[in-house]
Amino acid sequence: MEILVVGTGAREHALARTLSLDPGVTGVHVAPGNPGIAQRATLHAVDPLDGEAVAALARSLGVDLVVVGPEAPLVAGVADAVRAAGIPVFGPSAQAARLEGSKSFAKDVMAAAGVPTAAAHVATTLDEVAAALDAFGAPYVVKEDGLAAGKGVVVTDDREAALAHAAACLAKEGGSVVVEEYLDGPEVSLFVLCDGTDVVPLVPAQDFKRALDGDQGPNTGGMGAYSPLPWAPEGLVDEVVETVARPTVAEMARRGTPFVGVLYCGLALTSRGLRVVEFNARFGDPETQVVLARLASPLADVLLAAAQGRLAELEPLHWRADAAVTVVVASAGYPGEIRTGDPITGLDAAETVPGVHVLHAGTAVRTTGDDPENPLNDPLLVSAGGRVLSVVGVGETLAEARRAAYVAVDQVNLAGAQHRTDIALAVSEAAAG
Repeated sequence: MEILVVGTGAREHALARTLSLDPGVTGVHVAPGNPGIAQRATLHAVDPLDGEAVAALARSLGVDLVVVGPEAPLVAGVADAVRAAGIPVFGPSAQAARLEGSKSFAKDVMAAAGVPTAAAHVATTLDEVAAALDAFGAPYVVKEDGLAAGKGVVVTDDREAALAHAAACLAKEGGSVVVEEYLDGPEVSLFVLCDGTDVVPLVPAQDFKRALDGDQGPNTGGMGAYSPLPWAPEGLVDEVVETVARPTVAEMARRGTPFVGVLYCGLALTSRGLRVVEFNARFGDPETQVVLARLASPLADVLLAAAQGRLAELEPLHWRADAAVTVVVASAGYPGEIRTGDPITGLDAAETVPGVHVLHAGTAVRTTGDDPENPLNDPLLVSAGGRVLSVVGVGETLAEARRAAYVAVDQVNLAGAQHRTDIALAVSEAAAG
């Protein structure tokens, strides 16, 4: 099987790495990819938002499957263009991707499907926002209605900060916000593979959204994740499948927009029971990095079965007993104004740590310019985004996986880099006694 993955980040690196290790895969292509992915796949300089260009590339390569990684190409209709070319594609149509592209649309679908979620008001003016904030009370939850790369949500006790975030969102063309009741309890991420009719869940993970230790600082796209969740209640996955995933997929089919791809269920285990915090229409980043590290079944067969509407034919997925922890190394300033172009070294040393692999997110290769650190003008790996690397540790226990990941992080050299030091710390300590 030849496969084309669309995207540039650590999620796509994780997908390409897992597919390249699949004995049934003869070739992996990624458009446009990044320098780390180039070690596992053939890169193609194609705009990931240009559906016709992606479809043309898929035709020219003769691939058997296209996997669309990020949300922006899905919302832009890249999967539609590939399907129209007659090529199997893992990823929802633009209409179905509105489950992520519009939080108000997702709320409407959840209401119609009877899916448990937070009460919410959609607001298009500051007066409406203020009224909703007062109705729900603190902590205040304000979400940008459209795509925001994981950084469009503010949860705060400061009413003025909530209003300021809403004002910034409303100032955008067609801007609207969703004001929600606050959901207490721990959060869980569960990916559910969908073929328009049937669903197959993966294993749960938990990510860390805040920039700083102790869940302090601003929201980010995610600073780390781990799996499994030893504290998760027994039967959680079955409950999510029956009360969230199946009703949502059925409702999307009823509307004539069948959902094919990953339904990312962001969940809160509240004092009043399970609630959906959000839906995404793709694999989550950084949770994908730990979930795929534990998958023992061939990934390509699973994704192709979903793309072709054959999930019901699949044998149950097999999972490694190992635990996985990923720590994100971010650029200086992230998630605000970031600094890029800093050299990155130490990755070879990091990958010599047993159980560790390093995935690239925001990296580039610099080969021009008068660089005093590189007088011979050799290709130099540099930072090129907010989240730069995902360092993944795998071990028999969460404590071992965590230890491996942090030993490897200490080998990475990137000026001004930041990372959280408490990824999976509490759960590891609890498991240790």
